[in-house]
Parts: sequence; structure tokens; C-alpha cells
Amino acid sequence: MTQDDSTKKDDFNLQNFLPYLLNRAAEESSLEFQQVYKDRYGMLRTEWRVLFHLGNYGEMTAKEIGERAHLHKTKISRAVHRLETRRFLVRSRSEADGRVENLTLTSYGQSVYRELIGIAEQYDSNLVAQFSVDEVALLRKMLRQLAHMD
Repeated sequence: MTQDDSTKKDDFNLQNFLPYLLNRAAEESSLEFQQVYKDRYGMLRTEWRVLFHLGNYGEMTAKEIGERAHLHKTKISRAVHRLETRRFLVRSRSEADGRVENLTLTSYGQSVYRELIGIAEQYDSNLVAQFSVDEVALLRKMLRQLAHMD
């Protein structure tokens, strides 16, 4: 049920509030891809993000993943534990600092990563097909700017 402008309590337009729009767009645009990694591999969002960081950058520490992905260390820790339990990744002690654990994808984790990359690329292509090439370039540029990635 939607309210028209004549029944609104005030002049604030939630439908044009940029954080609200960005959140809605992010949720809507990721639902189908989320179903793939959840249904096929039982992964949660944080787990696929950890998997993709390791697949994309190679060996990393949990701290490095947290910094790159802007995720809280407890979420990373839980995701790492679940991925390790299901044999997507392995931990090894750093030779330079025994307090640090390096994380690496197993061959199974790499295989899953490669499969999901193909699905992600196709999914991305389907999303951007709604827009012109110039619109896609501008949208990506603006989103990177908002995310402080440029």
C-alpha cells in the first residue's frame, strides 16, 4: 500500500533520499546473485565476500580482508570459520608474525570462486543491459566515488 502526496505527514520524500535509494537498489540488484551462492554453496553474504577477496587478491589475512571489504572483524572471523569448516579455505601461521594467520583458498575454494565469477559476470551483464554504455560508465563512476573507491 502506498501513500500519495496528499496523505503524507511532511515534505520529506523518502523515495528520493539517496541513502534509501542506494540501499534499495543494492538489495534489489543483488537478490538473484545472492540466491546462487546461497543455494549452491550455502554461503552467506560475508562468506562470498571473503571468498571473492581471496580469489581476487590471493593470500590475505582476515584483517586485510576486513580493511578492503569494510567488514567488522567478528563478521570476518565467523565467515572464515564457516569457509574453513566447509573446506573453501585454509589458514596458516605467518612466518614473520606467529600471531597472524594467512588465509588461502583451497583448490575446491578456487573452483567455486571461478564458477561464481562466471555467474557474477553474466549477472552483471544482465543488470547493465538496462542502460546505455555511457549510463553504465557514469553509474559505476558515481558509485565508486560515493564508496570512496576512486
